[in-house]
Amino acid sequence: MKSSELETMRKSFNTVKSRSSEIKNSPQVKRLENRVREIKKYSIENSNELYNMAVESFSRNGIDVEFAETKEDAIDIILDLIKDYDNKVIAKAKSNTLGEINLKNELTSKNWDVVETDLGDRILQLKKTDNKPVHPTGPASHLNVSEITDIVNDSLDSNVDPIPREIMELVRSDVLNRLKNASVGISGANAIASEEGSCVMVHNEGNISLVSLKDLHIIVAGIDKIVPTLEDAISVSKLETVYATGNYVTSYMNVVSGPSKTADIEKRLLKNMYGAEKVVVILLDNGRSDASEECLWCIGCGNCVVHCPVYNAVGNEFGFNNYLGGRGVAMSKFIEDDEACYESGLYMCTLCGLCTLNCPVAIPTNEIIENMRKLSSEVGFYPKVHGKIKENVIKNDSPY
Repeated sequence: MKSSELETMRKSFNTVKSRSSEIKNSPQVKRLENRVREIKKYSIENSNELYNMAVESFSRNGIDVEFAETKEDAIDIILDLIKDYDNKVIAKAKSNTLGEINLKNELTSKNWDVVETDLGDRILQLKKTDNKPVHPTGPASHLNVSEITDIVNDSLDSNVDPIPREIMELVRSDVLNRLKNASVGISGANAIASEEGSCVMVHNEGNISLVSLKDLHIIVAGIDKIVPTLEDAISVSKLETVYATGNYVTSYMNVVSGPSKTADIEKRLLKNMYGAEKVVVILLDNGRSDASEECLWCIGCGNCVVHCPVYNAVGNEFGFNNYLGGRGVAMSKFIEDDEACYESGLYMCTLCGLCTLNCPVAIPTNEIIENMRKLSSEVGFYPKVHGKIKENVIKNDSPY
């Protein structure tokens, strides 16, 4: 990342720190933390049971369920679902899981036009190159208003001034115009309630509502997002909001429990009133079954990278795809392999533990990374200078 981008990112992160510090030590947030830690721990320990319950509940609600063992499986399922739609435009909401499976590039290569509806994601999409996000909920937090203005004007052939509201209105108008005839919406989920068969999604912009109103709504979520009840799912989403934005709750919290329907005419059930005629949930494994339980506690708030000294120094080169910082490094081993884990910054981490201290569910990321270094070195992935020192110690009883 450029030094100017790092500076802007750090300023944005300081704003998040300031906002969240005002509320995260409140009694209600502390109670919520304890509750969510118990929810996540129980959910991961009982994942098979909750998965089976979720599948049954979704089916009962008229939601189709698919299981994707790999990211390739997820893409194949999506391509099969959308192949019969003539309009080649897809409305997409912000989702780390969709980034994990490389959805945009995969569908774009098949001549689908995937339009980001989140403002930050749309700005990065218009940037075209060097457009990896820097924070789960603030993907463009490293770009200042002048840079964003240039990106928007160059991409949309416009002449907007560097005024945030004018930029927002221009991008909004362009997105809405592009989505006029879109029939497919794709999103992730912040949490899934297995008992009710409901997907919870939080947002401030209202864009997920647009996505969920398309004829076909596809929801892609990791199996680690499943929790027992709707109350649990709401709790997870609330805590994520506190640590991601510094607010107690977001502007919108969508709960999708089935396709759009009405029974207002003689109590006869009719589908597709205003919203989706078909809802499909794709539950993604992609290495999660092999991951350590602590890795799967994550609620996606991004507070770890906000406080990480390494991430604040080098930016999003520390992490893996949309999974940023140390937790992204940890997940890369299971999503990809040992080499990806090494390349994503396994030895960048200082093991200082600030990520754990500032994690709402206390994921011991530094301990996970330390253990992974041992495993990585055993299969040949370690800094070569370390290998030379090791050889010198063996031969000379000295690192020199």
